[in-house]
Amino acid sequence: MAVPLFNLAPDITVSRLCLGTMTFGEQNSLPQSFELLDKAFDSGINFFDSAEMYPVPQRSETQGRSEEYLGRWIRSRNIPRDRVVLATKVSGPSGQMTWIRNGPESLDSRNIAEAIDNSLRRLQSDYIDLYQVHWPDRYVPMFGETEYDESRIYSSVSFEEQLAALDRAIGAGKVCGPAR
Repeated sequence: MAVPLFNLAPDITVSRLCLGTMTFGEQNSLPQSFELLDKAFDSGINFFDSAEMYPVPQRSETQGRSEEYLGRWIRSRNIPRDRVVLATKVSGPSGQMTWIRNGPESLDSRNIAEAIDNSLRRLQSDYIDLYQVHWPDRYVPMFGETEYDESRIYSSVSFEEQLAALDRAIGAGKVCGPAR
């Protein structure tokens, strides 16, 4: 039985199920990842999610490997790019992952542009269908924290700068916009 499809946007039809790849390259080897991707695709799943920081647990030695495995799978299977919908994410500031653009220190336009280019390279793709901010460039309770701590607020990059960077990526054809 094929997985049902729906319109994520006017020009993007996705399967109702999306296969996340956050374990590819750490808990799942390349052959295991390819097997999972093959089974999903053969079942009608065309929507695949990754992130520049994956796999988890995150380590400098494996950072980006999930995107790499996904890109290698598409290439090795000769799947036309328009048959899959690729989603990935940019990491926001983190004192923990210093190997990703120095933390990154901020989610400014330079960091967003660099993250997009790196993801495109790892995915071996000319464009990303759905690009997401994994977490914002401002303090929010994360990873099991339940209380908001005002003392942890820091100066952050404006939403306007971040949206302008994403708009430039759409204009350059690196990320799909409202219409492809």
